Amino acid sequence: MSKQIDSVFDGAGAKPGLEIWCVEKQLRLVPVPKSLHGKFYSGNSYVVLSTVLPRSGPPQHDIHYWLGKDANEVESTLASDKALELDSALGSCTVQYREVQGQETEKFLSYFKPCVIPIEGVFSSDSGQLNGESYKISLLTCKGEHVVSVREVPFSRSSLNHNDVFILDTASKIFLFSGCNSSTQERAKALEVVQYIKENKHGGTCEVATVEDGKLVGDPEVGEFWSFFGGYAPIPRDSPCVEKQSDSPFSQLFWITAQAKLCPCEGSSLNKEMLETNKCYMLDCGAEIFVWMGRNTSITERKKSISVTEDLLRNQGRSMATHLTFLTEGLETSIFRSYFNNWPQVVEPKLYEEGRGKVAAIFKQQGYDVKELPDEEDCQPYINCRGKLKVWRINGDQLTLIPDPEQTKLFSGDCYIVQYTYPGNGRDEYLFYAWLGRDSVPDDRADAISHMNAIADSSKRDPVLVQVIQDKEPLLFFSIFQTVIIFKGGLSKRYKNLIAEKGILDETYDEQKTALFRVQGISPENMQAIQVDQVSNSLNSSYCYILQTGTSIFTWIGNLSSTVDHALLDRMLELINPTWQPISVREGSEPDIFWNALGGKTEYPRQKELKQHVEDPHLFTLTCVDGMQNTLSNFIHSRDDVLCLGSELLQVLIAVKFFLMVGIGSYAAWLNFVAGDFKVKEIYNFAQDDLTTEDVLILDCHEEIHVWIGSHSNIKSKQQAILLGMKFLQADPLVEGLSSETPIYVITEGREPLFFTRFFEWDSSKANMHGNSFERRLAILKGKKQNLEVHTSKSWKASSKETTPDSLRSKSVSSNGRNSTSPVSSASVTHFNSPTNYQISTPAPTARKLFPGSPFHDSAGSPKAEAESPSQAAVLAQVDGNDASENSVIYPYERLKVNSSDPVTDIDVTKREVYLCDDEFREKFGMRRKAFYELPKWRQNKLKISLHLF
Repeated sequence: MSKQIDSVFDGAGAKPGLEIWCVEKQLRLVPVPKSLHGKFYSGNSYVVLSTVLPRSGPPQHDIHYWLGKDANEVESTLASDKALELDSALGSCTVQYREVQGQETEKFLSYFKPCVIPIEGVFSSDSGQLNGESYKISLLTCKGEHVVSVREVPFSRSSLNHNDVFILDTASKIFLFSGCNSSTQERAKALEVVQYIKENKHGGTCEVATVEDGKLVGDPEVGEFWSFFGGYAPIPRDSPCVEKQSDSPFSQLFWITAQAKLCPCEGSSLNKEMLETNKCYMLDCGAEIFVWMGRNTSITERKKSISVTEDLLRNQGRSMATHLTFLTEGLETSIFRSYFNNWPQVVEPKLYEEGRGKVAAIFKQQGYDVKELPDEEDCQPYINCRGKLKVWRINGDQLTLIPDPEQTKLFSGDCYIVQYTYPGNGRDEYLFYAWLGRDSVPDDRADAISHMNAIADSSKRDPVLVQVIQDKEPLLFFSIFQTVIIFKGGLSKRYKNLIAEKGILDETYDEQKTALFRVQGISPENMQAIQVDQVSNSLNSSYCYILQTGTSIFTWIGNLSSTVDHALLDRMLELINPTWQPISVREGSEPDIFWNALGGKTEYPRQKELKQHVEDPHLFTLTCVDGMQNTLSNFIHSRDDVLCLGSELLQVLIAVKFFLMVGIGSYAAWLNFVAGDFKVKEIYNFAQDDLTTEDVLILDCHEEIHVWIGSHSNIKSKQQAILLGMKFLQADPLVEGLSSETPIYVITEGREPLFFTRFFEWDSSKANMHGNSFERRLAILKGKKQNLEVHTSKSWKASSKETTPDSLRSKSVSSNGRNSTSPVSSASVTHFNSPTNYQISTPAPTARKLFPGSPFHDSAGSPKAEAESPSQAAVLAQVDGNDASENSVIYPYERLKVNSSDPVTDIDVTKREVYLCDDEFREKFGMRRKAFYELPKWRQNKLKISLHLF
């Protein structure tokens, strides 16, 4: 196969980012320098490779071949063939897309923000520019609210309409003309294009004018705009644009034979079993066509399949807007899978444990006592965990405040409201949870949401609201409690009444009864004991357990549990009952009395519980139409207990809980009733600027979702925020097996917590601008400074002293360690990309959590002052924008690698990169230090792993 692959692809895909090649007139492929990325010439065809390092798993590759409108058929065919060759060079593990000038996919456009403006002419690798490029007046149309499709239209009045946004680019001034029916988001995105043109074509010196459709000529700039079209004249009214939508998406599957013929596949519905691994198929979905290529097909067969599909488009006269996507078996996109019934959820082996074991072995060779290397990114709560905690139990129509010593003890038959107050950016922040026990009564669940809403409203702080169901708690929930014990049974009146009415045995925990607890967690600051059914199949070799028989206490240590688990077991015993004298039992050496207490010995899970690989987050924009709004409004106005809350945003929580209360069948049926009113659209390569103030968006982190509400989103979208989140979980747009019980966070614009902003390169000044998205972008473009309250992030220790009132600070340390210094809570660095100010919010992460007794802990086991280490000083310098790290010792790369034959000692092994000299750092990472440390932490770690520095 290597003979069929162009040598220009040698080394392709080795580093994250974009690589671009252009088909020159001599029918050869030449690399395009990075300085010219985003500049596409209409007379050429291109091959674009995007490489992404996900948080876990192998690199992900997307290949796009772009066809200019003036490129000839031979060059276009060559680009298609070269894309397939590149796929082969990368092990046939890519997704390929055909891109046609003016009809590009949103994923392709997202690589080149703010826009792609094709250039007339032909690319030449000798000069790096086209033949005879000259400046001329041009009229461009811009479409898209998150990525912009820019297309040049004839410079004529007839090109203008009321639905789109246009840019008139003249020698001395750029005009933005906004059709009266265009959206605010489209106008704002068009301003980004204006800024791009101003900087790249005019050297940043030309003037900018905005013209609104229907504005009279009395304004000098409006008159100047119309003078280019021979004077003002009304634009004819457009006919209403109605999108045709079929009741069900059209799709037809064809088998592509060895003779390059299409044979329809029989069957009323599509299922995965129809796809054979030694064949190629075409799935025609109307506006999009997929070519699926089995793993056992040859590169010749794949070329034929692509060729017959492109011929089909030409012969049928299909629109150039029809997108072509080419998939290899095992790499199916979510859109492709959505056309098949019940596409199986296959969990691929990630070699996770093997890799962690190798890293742990390297640490052992350096003299450290470590069994496993914890995932630092996943163990961070990202907020101060030394705040004030209040917990209420729902008890009929009343709230019962739980005393501090008892607030970490929850019952599965009850519901609780948790209010957590912690110091934020110059002010106290509030976080509210409604924790719904697995066995709780529906009325208690509804009241928990109602009371949480009322308390949150009274705070007047736009707090973050979270719905959590037992067994689906996010890491942050456990982090703010630090220690949680969840008992079976319940204490609420309704729970007691329910079991009495149904004659159910009351399982509420009692020290005189037999009880089995599973102990879990990641550290003494994040550990839980969960009471489970006292039967032997509740055991698992990966955990430790506490068995209480009434007369004896046993601790059971699973063969696959870690030393961390053993330490947590001892700590949890002291917290549950410090007077207990347990009998320690290792798996495989249990006495008969142990099994008798569990009703006899039966089979239980004995294999290592592999940690599920961490999914990269995805951002979606959500919209709903009036039909859904009316459905919800009618329901809300029929219930007095909802109306009394007064908050439209929080009323919807009650609505959702009502449908949960009715039962899952009724709830699912109701969601299906309004399913047609719900639209989801993914935003690729998202950034903070995609959080447009007019929208409601969902950040899907798989284990939890965040519903973000823009301050200028319309009332019905705000009112349905939680409902949209529930519907999103049911829709599962990525076909990733989302649970309907996934925790849902509700976050309002301007009050984004750090555990949300960590997924972005966050600039706090942008988050606090006034006006709609168009007004904000116009202010930036014209250099007008708004009167903003810019939040700068401080060390959490400083914030705790300066911003937390004495009444909100604990006066003593409670039994679970609350308000003691939490190593986990101080483990994040936030970079604020303000051009004039970079702030460190907290000390940089260190290896303090790797293992007890390491050089990063003092004799008492607490973290040492990290600011004294050379690496910490280096990180401070890097975040402050400097590239040099003068205070740190420099070592060569070969000695810093984890597999070095001559390894360096006495360094911070989690920050090996800071000991590289500047030149070697840029050579290895392909970027400067500042750019590296502005990346999300998980991307930094992924890069370091690829370079054997982590």
